[in-house]
Amino acid sequence: MNPDKDSARGLAQLEGYLLWNAEVERARAQARRFTGELPWLTTAQREDVERVYLADRVAVSRESLIRVRDRAAELRGEYTARYERLRARCVAVSVVAVGAVTGIGTSLTLLLR
Repeated sequence: MNPDKDSARGLAQLEGYLLWNAEVERARAQARRFTGELPWLTTAQREDVERVYLADRVAVSRESLIRVRDRAAELRGEYTARYERLRARCVAVSVVAVGAVTGIGTSLTLLLR
């Protein structure tokens, strides 16, 4: 086990938890503001509207996060593949360059003898 990786993973999970709770609290506040614009609602109706509003907003937020997560994974795969191709090209160019310089050096050594 790698304690640094475990710590980083734990911090990322904690950050995610805190961000999600903040999103839920924002949704609750918006639900309260929304029902505040409807003064004719009874207390029970207000609570029902807030509950439905909150559930809808949380569902939309969750769907958005899932789309972002999936796109991030997709991009990570694309960029990893591009990086691997670029690295292979750089290694090939380096090998060719070293070979060319070695060949030129050998040729010059043989010609100057």
